[in-house]
Amino acid sequence: MDLEASMRKSVEATQRTFNTIRTGRANPSLLDKIMVEYYGAETPLKSLATLSTPDSQTIQIQPFDTGSMAVIEKAIAMSDLGLTPNNDGRIIRINIPPLTEDRRKELCKLAAKYAEEGKVSLRNIRRDGIDRVKKLEKDGELSEDQSRDEQEKVQKLTDRFIAELEKHLSEKEADILKV
Repeated sequence: MDLEASMRKSVEATQRTFNTIRTGRANPSLLDKIMVEYYGAETPLKSLATLSTPDSQTIQIQPFDTGSMAVIEKAIAMSDLGLTPNNDGRIIRINIPPLTEDRRKELCKLAAKYAEEGKVSLRNIRRDGIDRVKKLEKDGELSEDQSRDEQEKVQKLTDRFIAELEKHLSEKEADILKV
């Protein structure tokens, strides 16, 4: 029962989700969730193009196949990011406008929602771990004291990962609010 590995994966997944939230700076990971309809198959944008940030306000997309520019542009325009791609025939550029105060607050709420989902996931893992310990106690493989000790270990592990998640959340919020 490797609860620690499961909890670590849960925190990492939440972190990846945080990376898709816009901050004041351009960041190619904003486009991680974008899927492009490429020859009839949904394909992640990063497998169709090189993504880079030439400056803090621009994301540059250089498709491997220039024939895919129109579908890449359409996928970005249709996404919920609210960004407008500019195509010069070879490269697609996306200007990242500075965030308004209201938008920053909305993004902080979104980050908090993602963090809460991560905590729920951690609590579910904790519940599974405690259930396993209780089952071992019921089957007579652990004494009552051993069971209590194991349950405390599971709780301490959960507390540690929730604290780590909180730390990541406060870093992300600071990043979003930084003008």
